Amino acid sequence: MRKMKNIDDGTGWKIEKSKELYGIDNWGSGYFDINRKGNLLVTPNKGKNKVEILQVIEYLKKNRIKPPILLRFPQILESRISELYDSFGRSINEFQYQGSYKGVFPLKVNQRKDVVEEIVRVGRKYNYGLEAGSKPELIESLFFKLSPESLLVCNGYKDKHYIKTALQATHFRKNIILVIDQLNEINDIIRQSKKLSVNPGLGIRIRLYSRGSGKWVESGGEAAKFGLNTGELLSAIEKLKSNGMIQNLNMLHFHIGSQITEIRRIQNAVKEASRIYVEVKKLAPELEYFNIGGGLGIDYDGSKTSSDASANYAMQEYANNVVFTLKEICDEEGIEHPTIVSESGRAVAVYHSMLITNLAYEKSIIHNVDFEVAEDDSNVIQKFQGCFNEVTVKNYREYFHDSLEYKDELINMFNLGQLDLAEKAKGEALFYNVCQKIHRFIKQTGNESEEFDYVRKLMSKKYIGNFSLFQSMPDFWAIGQLFPIVPIQKLNRQPECVGTILDMTCDSDGEIDRFTDVMDVKEMLELHSLDKQPYYVAVLLLGAYQDAIGDLHNLFGAVHEVHVVVKDEDEWDIKKVIKGDNVSSVLKMLHFNRPGLVKSIESSIQKAVDEDDLNPLTAKSILNNMKKEINEYTYLDF
Repeated sequence: MRKMKNIDDGTGWKIEKSKELYGIDNWGSGYFDINRKGNLLVTPNKGKNKVEILQVIEYLKKNRIKPPILLRFPQILESRISELYDSFGRSINEFQYQGSYKGVFPLKVNQRKDVVEEIVRVGRKYNYGLEAGSKPELIESLFFKLSPESLLVCNGYKDKHYIKTALQATHFRKNIILVIDQLNEINDIIRQSKKLSVNPGLGIRIRLYSRGSGKWVESGGEAAKFGLNTGELLSAIEKLKSNGMIQNLNMLHFHIGSQITEIRRIQNAVKEASRIYVEVKKLAPELEYFNIGGGLGIDYDGSKTSSDASANYAMQEYANNVVFTLKEICDEEGIEHPTIVSESGRAVAVYHSMLITNLAYEKSIIHNVDFEVAEDDSNVIQKFQGCFNEVTVKNYREYFHDSLEYKDELINMFNLGQLDLAEKAKGEALFYNVCQKIHRFIKQTGNESEEFDYVRKLMSKKYIGNFSLFQSMPDFWAIGQLFPIVPIQKLNRQPECVGTILDMTCDSDGEIDRFTDVMDVKEMLELHSLDKQPYYVAVLLLGAYQDAIGDLHNLFGAVHEVHVVVKDEDEWDIKKVIKGDNVSSVLKMLHFNRPGLVKSIESSIQKAVDEDDLNPLTAKSILNNMKKEINEYTYLDF
């Protein structure tokens, strides 16, 4: 890419400052940039080919596709799969590892047909496979035409129907491995394998003492939900031996949790699992796959630390630790190096999608009110006026604390009936005026003391975004997952405001009030003042899990989805548009059908006409509008 010049807005604000402010180079992994106009770019191949997000949104709006819109960049999926294989390839070469690497994509991370279809298509040349954690995911996986050498790994709790379906699939799909996640599954597997005359590939999931780190630390360890302990592992091996099926055991599997933030935890787990592998290999000579599960962390906040929103290692370091540790232990025991398998779905999918929403309104706690302080105003009003007149850059700390006392006095006097509503309003306005003045002095002196957090919050704004947090970024609400958020324009200008972002749901939890930062978690995001032009922000790194678990809070459904492919430099195409839910489609999920809805509304309108509460012409207009709105997008039209 051509070297970018720093363009500023005449105030000394440069593009590099925006990159630093929003952390784009820290968490972006090379996929995002800012152009000379101050607009956000996506560079799917980390090269010169790029797309300006604002151009895409303006094009879509002209074609009647309005925000909120989920943009997908399928080329990023290919880039991530390639990087994963290249990382393990470099490690295998560096440490002279004699085995190979195969990846599988866990469908639970993103089951969307269009996403998985792209993953399978671009992954075919790598023999990239799939992992299913349930019977529905297994059925879905059978839809896709994997490479003949790709693995299809079946995990999760299994009943006889799941087991039978997986075993039957081995008649027409190669390389299916049915992983035993709990000991009682083995009896059904043995019985049905003989009944169906199949010779399945089997795996055993082991329960390690080692645990991951971060939000999912409890999903590993000796009390983990899945896996066999040492005694159960030996029982399973003996059961397979006694039934003449020990040769079917070809995979050892473990998983210590998602989004592992510390590389040391990975080292410990691989070391423990490697010791188990070499022992099991002595009992099961056909064992060939060492499945390390998922957990490869993503640096959401760019801090490169072991915080919940980060990871203190990169993909190459991850691969190095796995390969080196496994090789060392296998060599000690004289065991052939196995094929390494990983289920790193988050690392593959997370970068490829972003939500674009317009911020429709901004609200401020402070409202300017015209008033005059009279001589006969109460003493507390006079105190506020004196505070406002006398506060300076040298004494603002003292007067800030005085103003807080006066505010308490104001509220107490009103509650005791000593002030009327107009006097209360005047006192509040004076207090806010004092805080505005103090806020200017805080910024002037660069005072970052927590003492003045209250003032900063008063000066902040609440931006109302046209989206549902519960539909598009449910992990923020459910587990406090942080996602980078960046304006897609004006990035060559200094943000004038700070604030939080409210969604369109009628829920107080529908507010983004925690934001990524290299040093800390910010309570407010730097944004620009809204003017007459649309103002868009991108919520990034949404490709993992968010599509799978978004809900229908307030019946805001799935947003429009657009697949963008970058061609030559500055050239891009819309590969696919998938319209978001309309009112009728979300109500259908709740068992309301459109004809029934229209009929019921029509009946109520006709009743009003019959009772002379509504004239027929108005009734017809109302009914036509109702029919139209039933087919409209669930989100607002700003």
